[in-house]
Amino acid sequence: MVEVDKITSIIGPIPGRIASHMDLDRAIHRGLPARTVDRLSEAIAPKEPAFKFMIVAKSTLSRRLKAKEPLTPEEGEKVARLARVWAVAKEVWGDEADARRFLETPHPLLDGRPPREVADSEIGAREVENILGRLRFGSAA
Repeated sequence: MVEVDKITSIIGPIPGRIASHMDLDRAIHRGLPARTVDRLSEAIAPKEPAFKFMIVAKSTLSRRLKAKEPLTPEEGEKVARLARVWAVAKEVWGDEADARRFLETPHPLLDGRPPREVADSEIGAREVENILGRLRFGSAA
C-alpha cells in the first residue's frame, strides 16, 4: 500500500492532520479542496491542461474553484486513487517522465487503453497497480 504522505505530497495540503489512510478517508468525505485536481493534473500531465477535466468536469471544477467549494467524496476518491497510481508509477519507473509515458501509453493488458484512463475506477486502478507490481518484480507485464 502506498504511504499516505506520498499521496498528500502529490495532491497538496489538505486541511487537518493527515497521518494515516483513515485520516485521508475522513478528509475525502469532508471534501478535499478543489485545487487538489490542479495539483494532481500538473503532476501527471503537465503539458495537458485539459487532463484535469478528465478528473472533474470543466464546468464543475471551474465552479468549485471559483466558489472555493470542496470536491464531493466521489471526486476526492478519484483524486486520491490517481495520486496513488501516480506514486506507484514513479516508484517503479524511478523517473517522472518514464512514469508519465507508461500512464499515457495504451497497454495490451488493459484492452489497449492508457493506464491513466483505466485508473479512473478502483478496479481499473488495481489492474494498473498489478501491472506496475509485475514490472517492479520483473514479471511479464
